[in-house]
Amino acid sequence: MKFFVDTADIKQIEDLIPTGMIDGVTTNPSLIAKQGTNIKETIKTICALIEGPVSAEVTATNHETMLKEGEYLASIAKNVAVKVPLTIDGLQTCKKLREKNIMVNVTLCFSAAQALLAAKAGASFISPFVGRLDDIGEKGMQLIEDIVIIYENYGFDTEVLVASVRTTQHIIDAALIGANVATLPPKIIRELYNHQLTDKGLKAFLDDWTKTGQSILPK
Repeated sequence: MKFFVDTADIKQIEDLIPTGMIDGVTTNPSLIAKQGTNIKETIKTICALIEGPVSAEVTATNHETMLKEGEYLASIAKNVAVKVPLTIDGLQTCKKLREKNIMVNVTLCFSAAQALLAAKAGASFISPFVGRLDDIGEKGMQLIEDIVIIYENYGFDTEVLVASVRTTQHIIDAALIGANVATLPPKIIRELYNHQLTDKGLKAFLDDWTKTGQSILPK
């Protein structure tokens, strides 16, 4: 399972890269706006930091302008994945960009039917939003399971990218189902490391070692 980090914060990305956990980055207009930075320079910097896909989202809502924006974003770096919304215009744009061999991440997916359409349009990634479905009383992880089954049934190459992740349990559930990718806020990535028994066990080992008066490295 691949982990993408969901942020436009360069410092957060730089801090996480040395862990070896980060396979890509996802951004959106809200994350770019939060940083108050220029989108082209931000995406260019991120793409230089990481070899994997970096999602950069269009803001137009009509096909013609989406396509122009998508081509411009893709020109920033070879590892840009253009992010388009799951609308008729978005899917039309997805098809055109894929014909140019540009990676496309179709976002704001909330049903298996939508995911099927995205795969038929040739999407590189489909981003179902599990947390937002949970918020309205639906089962977000059931959607992930449905999409994985449908894609396996027909041999679609589109990768299932679990988005709107709110808890570490979302990641475990997605991994058990067989999702290809999860995009995680930096906070959730760090929470994956944590367990009270790990902390307790480490403290016990170190306390015992201290009592020996030894040092592994020669003094």
